[in-house]
Amino acid sequence: MINTPKIYKMRVAFTVAGVWDHKRIFAALRDMVLRSGLPFEPAKVNKNWPRLAYGPALGYGQYSLGEYADIYLSSPVKEDAALQALKAACRTGVTVTRVQRVPYALPSVSNLAEVYRYGVEGNFAFYRPDLPAEEFFEGKHIFVTEAAPNGMTVQRDVKPFVLSAVQPRPERVELLLQRCGDKTAKPEHVIAAWLGVQVPAEAEFTLERLKFIREALYWRDAAGEPHAI
Repeated sequence: MINTPKIYKMRVAFTVAGVWDHKRIFAALRDMVLRSGLPFEPAKVNKNWPRLAYGPALGYGQYSLGEYADIYLSSPVKEDAALQALKAACRTGVTVTRVQRVPYALPSVSNLAEVYRYGVEGNFAFYRPDLPAEEFFEGKHIFVTEAAPNGMTVQRDVKPFVLSAVQPRPERVELLLQRCGDKTAKPEHVIAAWLGVQVPAEAEFTLERLKFIREALYWRDAAGEPHAI
């Protein structure tokens, strides 16, 4: 009989200041765990690095109110002790807010998250949309126009991804988007469809004068009801 070493999964909630891409966030998490002194399980790609799972990754140019990562430890550590160790190891721009031990078999947040809430803020009037946000998003279809480098365009319907879209005030739109199978829709593309802006088919994209903020992630129970992670 083979004895498999016990591995302890700790879910870490944290925030980042400003706009960070996936690689920068992952590197910051790795360095934080290394400095913390926690007994980490080594990563397969490099035994000197801690095993981590981060995601779903932020989109290009997006802000965030809260991110999540799983770190794997080789021996048990109390949640409060892990929280204090990680807080002490944080560098400028990263703030750890919560640490929770979760079952090893529990899916990572990148696989668990099925619903995403975004706040989009800025000067929408600059684009002169043809319809108010609620009226546009209540339509049967939401077509985003994607333009290839050769000038060819294709329209894609992102309506299945949009659970709700409201505009509580002129400078803010709130989006609730869902994953469909293994596919997601970028909030920038959803808003671009409303504003009548073409998006590049194979390039990073954001909208001038607008700020995209990922505000919350949700998992779904057996009945399909979303719950905040």
